[in-house]
Amino acid sequence: MTIAYPAQFESDVVLRTGRTLRIRPIRPGDSEQLLRFYADLSPASLHARFFDMPSPERAAESSPADVDYVHEFGAIAELKDKIVGVAHYFASKQHPDVAEVAFAIADEAQGCGTGTKLLETLVAAARDHGIARFRAEVLSGNQKMLDVFLSMGFEVTSRSAEGTMHLSFPIAATREAEQLAAQRSQTAAYASMRPIFAPRSIAVIGASKRPGQLGREIVRNLRGTGFRGALYVVNPNATEIDGVRAYPSLATIGESIELAIIAVPADLVETALDDCIAGGVSAVVVISAGFAETGEEGRRREQALVEKVRNAGIRMVGPNCMGVINADPAIQLHGTFAPAFPPSGNVAMSSQSGALGLAVLDYARSLNIGFSTFISVGNKADVSGNDLIQYWAEDPKTDVILLYLESFGNPKKFGEIARRVGKTKPIVAVKAGRSAAGAKAASSHTGALATSDAVVDDLFRQAGIIRTGTLEEMFDVAALLANQPLPKGRRVAILTNAGGPGILAADACEGNGLQLAPLSDDTTNALRAFLPAAASVGNPIDMIASATADQYSRGLDILLADPSVDAVVVIYIPVLPTDAANVAAAIARPSQKTLLATFMSAYGVTSSLAPVPAFPFPERAVNALALATRYAEWRERPAGEIVAFDDIDREVLRAVVDVSCERGGNWLHPLEVSGMLRAAGIAAPTTVFATSSDHAMDAAASLGFPVALKAYGPALLHKSDVHGVRLNLRDEYSVVVAYEELAHALGKQMTGAIVQPMIAGGVEMMIGATWQPSFGHVIACGAGGTLVELLGDVAFRVHPLTDTDADDLIAQTRCSRLLHGFRGASPSDVAALKETILRLSALLEICPEIREVDINPLKVLEHGVSAIDVRIRVEPVAAVTPSRRVSY
Repeated sequence: MTIAYPAQFESDVVLRTGRTLRIRPIRPGDSEQLLRFYADLSPASLHARFFDMPSPERAAESSPADVDYVHEFGAIAELKDKIVGVAHYFASKQHPDVAEVAFAIADEAQGCGTGTKLLETLVAAARDHGIARFRAEVLSGNQKMLDVFLSMGFEVTSRSAEGTMHLSFPIAATREAEQLAAQRSQTAAYASMRPIFAPRSIAVIGASKRPGQLGREIVRNLRGTGFRGALYVVNPNATEIDGVRAYPSLATIGESIELAIIAVPADLVETALDDCIAGGVSAVVVISAGFAETGEEGRRREQALVEKVRNAGIRMVGPNCMGVINADPAIQLHGTFAPAFPPSGNVAMSSQSGALGLAVLDYARSLNIGFSTFISVGNKADVSGNDLIQYWAEDPKTDVILLYLESFGNPKKFGEIARRVGKTKPIVAVKAGRSAAGAKAASSHTGALATSDAVVDDLFRQAGIIRTGTLEEMFDVAALLANQPLPKGRRVAILTNAGGPGILAADACEGNGLQLAPLSDDTTNALRAFLPAAASVGNPIDMIASATADQYSRGLDILLADPSVDAVVVIYIPVLPTDAANVAAAIARPSQKTLLATFMSAYGVTSSLAPVPAFPFPERAVNALALATRYAEWRERPAGEIVAFDDIDREVLRAVVDVSCERGGNWLHPLEVSGMLRAAGIAAPTTVFATSSDHAMDAAASLGFPVALKAYGPALLHKSDVHGVRLNLRDEYSVVVAYEELAHALGKQMTGAIVQPMIAGGVEMMIGATWQPSFGHVIACGAGGTLVELLGDVAFRVHPLTDTDADDLIAQTRCSRLLHGFRGASPSDVAALKETILRLSALLEICPEIREVDINPLKVLEHGVSAIDVRIRVEPVAAVTPSRRVSY
C-alpha cells in the first residue's frame, strides 16, 4: 500500500540554536541529493550510521528515496536547499505495529536538534499508520544519537551487545513527552529571538543623509539611546550617517553582523536580503512597506522574502513594521524610527499596529509602567506572537506580556503556547475586530453561533489570556500586574476619604464579581481607635474628608493585616493640594497583598505612589483588579488531561468517513450517523430509517411506543423549520398518518424518515463542533432546542479538549444551573455530559474531515445522556499546501 506524498509533514522548524531548517518527507526525486549527502558525510558520521564504511551508493541504497509512506517512511532535513539529515522507519509485514528507525546527520547539523526534529516527524507519521513502537540500534559510543532517543520522554528500554545499544520504546503521547517537547520549543524560540532583541551587532541598510528618512532616524535613535553593541550603516553613496561610518555593502564591513535593519524601497528589499544572507546575518527587521498589505503583487513579494529567509535558516520581523526596542540598560536597543523610548521595566509588548503601539509607550510611562522589550510585528510574515510569547516566557527581564492583535496566524498553536506560558507569566491582549459583520452564514446551529469574536473570547478564556476591550483597559491591568502580587481571592477592602467614590468602588466590585471583605472585629476596633466619630469603619471605610496621611498609613496597615482581606483599593480626593504628596508617600509601599490607589484630580503625584498603581477613577481600579483576580484563579486551576477512550472503534469511524469522502462528502445519512455514534461511545436512542409508512409502522412497533418520527432528506437540514417532526406517536395508526402527512407536505424533499423511541425527561442541551479556517475545530456547548440561536447561551473551546476544558465549557453556560437541579428538579448526570463532550473531541481527532457536528438536543438525564438529533457533515481534506510558517 502506497499513499500520496504526505505534505502535512512538511515544516520549517526552529532548532535549539535558533536557526531554522526544512523538514519534509522524502521523495523519489531525492535520490541524487541523497547520494551527494552520503558522499559528503564525514567518516565518523558514516560509521555512526552504518557501523562500517559503505560507499555512497551502498549507503543511499539503505536509505531509499522511494517509500510507501505507510510501512516505510523517510524524512529529510534541508538547509540552503542541501540535505543535512535523513531518517527512516521500516515496519515489517509480520509486525506492522513495530518499526526500526535509523538516522544520518551531517556534521554541521549535529548537536543542534536536527535528529530530534526528524524523530518527531517519524513519530507523527508512524502514529497515523498504527505503528506503536520504535526500535533502534546505536553504537555505544554514539552519545549524541542516544541522547536524542533518551530525551524524548518515552519509556526507553535498552540492552547492550558487542559495542551497540538496542533500544525499544512506545511512541504513544505521554505527559512527560509533551512537557519536554514544550520545553524544547521554548528554548528554541528564545534562541531564535535573541539576535532580534539582544544583538551584539546591528547593520542599518538604507539610511541616508536626508532629514526625516526612516533609516537615518533609526540610526539616530540607536546612537541616541546608547546601543551597547556594534553599529554599522550600509549606504554606497555616503561615508557616514549621523556620525556612524557608512559602508558600500554588508560584505565590506568585514565583521560578523547579527541583526540587519532594512529600510529601503520595497523593490530593493530582496536584493538587500540576499546580501544579508550571503553575509551570514542571523536575523533581519524589514521596516519597508509595500508588501502583502498592498494587494496580490505585494503578497507575492512578501512570500519571496519568506522563502529566502526559510531557505537560509534565519528569522525576519515584518515587513511593514516599525522595528524593535529593548530597554534593558545593558542593551539599550532603539531599533525604530519613532522618538519615544520607554523606561526600563518588566513589561513586554507586541503590536501588529506599529504606530499605535509606539504611541502608547508614552501613555504607559504615566502609569509607572516600564518595558523590557517592545516589537512591532507588521505583516507577521515570519516572526509572530507564537515566537514572541515563548521568548518572553524565558526572558528573565519580562514578567507581563501585552499583545495588540489584529489577526491570528495559528490560533490553535497560539492557544497551546499561551496556556503553558500563562501559568507563570500573565498575558494581556486586545484583539481588534469584535464586529461579526464579516461572519459567514452557516448551515448548522454550531456554525451559526460560532462567530469569530465569540470563539476568540473563549479561546482566550481557555488559554488564560486576559482579554481587554480597549488599550486603556490593557494598560490599567498591566500597571497592576507589573507592580503588585496577584490577588489571593475576591475579598476587597476599600479605604477612602469620601463616601461617594467608596460607593462607586463597592458597586464596581459587585458588578465585577468581587466581594466586599467582611472585616473582623479586631480590624473595626483598631480602626475606630484612631478615626473620628463621624468616620465609618464598615467596608468601605470612610475616614471622611479630614483624613490625614498618618490616618491613611495606619488604616492601610490594619487592613493589610486582616486575614479576611485579599486586596485593598485606596481612594483619595484631595482637600488641600499640599496633602496629596503626603498621602501618596503614606500609601506607597511594597505589599504581600494586592494594593491599588485612586487619586482623583491629584495630578503630579501618581509617580510617587510606585509601586502602587494609580487610577483616576475607582471603577477602573476595580475593573483591573477583577481581571487580575480571574487570571489568578485560572492560574491555580490544574491544566487537565486529554482523556483517551479505549472503547472507541477507530476502524468503524474511519470507514464511514472514508466512504463519505470518496463520494465527495456532505451530510451523512442517518444510519451512518448512528453507526458513528455507536463507534464513538456516544449514547443515542435506537434509530430506524424508514422509506415508507408501513416500514415506519413496523419500526415503531419493534421499538415500542411512544415514538418520534422525523422527516429526512439531504436538503432538510432544520426539520422543525418545515414542521418535519412528529412527537409522542402512541400507536401504529398515528405513525402511518404522520408519515403520509409529512411525505405529502414535503414531496421530493423527503426521502425517508427516522423513527426513534421517545426519551422522557432530562435537560435539553446542545453540543457540537464546527471547523473554521482560523481556529480549526471549535467545540460548542449550550442550551438546546429550537431556540438555541435565539437564546445564544453557548460557550466554545478549541479542540482538543482536556477534562478541565470540558468542565469549564459546561459551567460557562447559564443553563448549567438547570443541570444541578433547579427549583426542586432532580439533578442531571453532568459527568455523562462531560464524557460526551470529551468523546466528541476524540471523534474529531480521529476524523479531521468532519466539518460540522450538531447534537441538538442532547438530553442530559438523571443517569446518562441521549443524543436525540444528530447531524454530521464531512468534507475531504484538501491537499495540504505546505506552509512556510515555522514550527517548534
